[in-house]
Amino acid sequence: MKEQVFRQLGSPRKGGIVVVCDHAANAVPEGIDLGVSAGTMDNHIAWDIGTGGVCDRLTRRHGLPVHMALYSRLVVDLHREEDSHGLIPESSDGVLIPGNIGADRESRLACYYRPYHAALEQWLDEVQPGLIVTVHSFTPSLESAPAQRPWEVGLLYNEDDRAARHAIHLFGELGLTVGDNEPYSGRDLNATMNRHAEAHGRPYCAIVIRNDLIADEGGQARWAAMIADVAGRVLLSLEGTS
Repeated sequence: MKEQVFRQLGSPRKGGIVVVCDHAANAVPEGIDLGVSAGTMDNHIAWDIGTGGVCDRLTRRHGLPVHMALYSRLVVDLHREEDSHGLIPESSDGVLIPGNIGADRESRLACYYRPYHAALEQWLDEVQPGLIVTVHSFTPSLESAPAQRPWEVGLLYNEDDRAARHAIHLFGELGLTVGDNEPYSGRDLNATMNRHAEAHGRPYCAIVIRNDLIADEGGQARWAAMIADVAGRVLLSLEGTS
């Protein structure tokens, strides 16, 4: 029996909103030893802290279907291209990942990366969503670059910014400090949406939330409600211009 590497929650509808979460979990499959501490696996380098809780609430409370990963990005980073050096990170934010040195790259691609993206591709082809929302989080500062990141939320994009422009404006109206391709640029790191959205002409909002704001259930509920509201209004705006 093949290992389950993703979970799909909710019932998508044609032309509606779907949510994708590449870094929702920090679990490690049986048989893989990354050689790091339990504390490291709770750190932001192992997963996008808080995003799993946000996405669970997006489904349970707001009716948005979600495709989410079940394993840590230290096992394989699903938000990278197959040939990316960072696909199986040997270090992250100054932390050595000894179990990834000399790792069987093809095995991890075959067991985890490709099934995740194949299922996502099939799901999106069947649904043909009107808007894809991806949810990530970022740490207020990096060990390797300790400058503070002042944004509360960022919208990332590569070439297609039509949905992001609406979302930047709407989050700003909520009184938030919004990053426009901050704290990092979607022109440099946008693998999942380049593949599943931009390559097919599908509008998307790649949302990154500062992780101290979604570290507890209250924050996760608050942000799920804001994302559901903003995404719904973005979709209406897109439909009005199509």
